[in-house]
Amino acid sequence: MAYLLYGKKAALAIDGGAVEEILSFVNKQGLKLEFAINTHSHHDHTSGTRELLIRSGAQYLENEILREKGFVELEEEKISVYHTPGHTKDSLCFHVGNILISGDTLFNGTVGNCFSGDLDGFLKSLKLLMGLPEETVVYAGHDYVRGSLTFARYLEPGNRDIDRFLKNYDPGHVRSSLGEELKVNPYLRFNTPEMIAVLRQRGLSVKTEEDRWRSLMSIE
Repeated sequence: MAYLLYGKKAALAIDGGAVEEILSFVNKQGLKLEFAINTHSHHDHTSGTRELLIRSGAQYLENEILREKGFVELEEEKISVYHTPGHTKDSLCFHVGNILISGDTLFNGTVGNCFSGDLDGFLKSLKLLMGLPEETVVYAGHDYVRGSLTFARYLEPGNRDIDRFLKNYDPGHVRSSLGEELKVNPYLRFNTPEMIAVLRQRGLSVKTEEDRWRSLMSIE
């Protein structure tokens, strides 16, 4: 998914694969596309960036620069940049107001695959995001909601919050609050008594937080 953050005159594209839609919107709104950035370096998130830069004249902000600075400014409003290694080593999330654009680190109802192999780093990244206000609205890199919630129900068949989550699911506007994620996303529930019981029933380690997280990630 591509996202556009904008103010009165300027805009910033994140994972801008939807080139035509982005350019059409900024032109109709009389905006200048000032920056283009990516949540991580996987091709499905970067494939449209080059064309977008050529056609708009926007400035590309490198991953390393964003990590070092910790924010990007658009019309004097700071957009926080969080380095969230786990899915990839270079994964970033962007937070402004009550909006979190989480790339493939945190999906609605699940998390990304740990392609980096750094499970401990991934846990630290998720704990960082879990510390944000519960009203934070999560916009993720893909819509995996139905499959993710099927798996969540498989683990916790008695979790009624899953049905409530699915009832509010809108494929035309995919998002969730962090508070909702904490109730249904199994990969954020490693410290709950319900999930600890699930892991114990499967004979998986629950001794430490890290053990519980690794146990969850091992379930297929």
